[in-house]
Amino acid sequence: MNHQVQIAGVLLLLAMAGCSRHAAEAKPPTPADPSASVPAAPEVATAEAPLSYELRLGRETFQHYCKICHGEMGAGDGFNAFNLDPHPRDLSDPAFQKAKTDGELKDAVRRGGAGVGLSPLMPPWGRTLSAAQVDEVILYIRSFKKTGP
Repeated sequence: MNHQVQIAGVLLLLAMAGCSRHAAEAKPPTPADPSASVPAAPEVATAEAPLSYELRLGRETFQHYCKICHGEMGAGDGFNAFNLDPHPRDLSDPAFQKAKTDGELKDAVRRGGAGVGLSPLMPPWGRTLSAAQVDEVILYIRSFKKTGP
């Protein structure tokens, strides 16, 4: 129990450190050089399919509770990821996605890492999140796609 309190304290300190970072000031766009012989290419927006209502709810919950360690797209590269040993799992890994059932993922979210024989650094969210929120987070995690090779 004392070990869990120490871990919770460390995670709290890490989360507070992340909240105190200041966003870099955005520089105003500079006008194009009028003497340039080649005009700048127009920016093309990539259209993404809109997320379903359940996916949007899952994304909101994931960003609030999971993103700090698992990263924006679940790649295990969140702000706190490199302060943790072991590092958070890459949830976007196709082999991981294929190997785990929704039930196993829900169990890990509810019971935390220690509850399922993994890292005790992942807290249990079963008393914080409703069953519907857990389902929505799993749906959102299933939407992660690994980009690149």
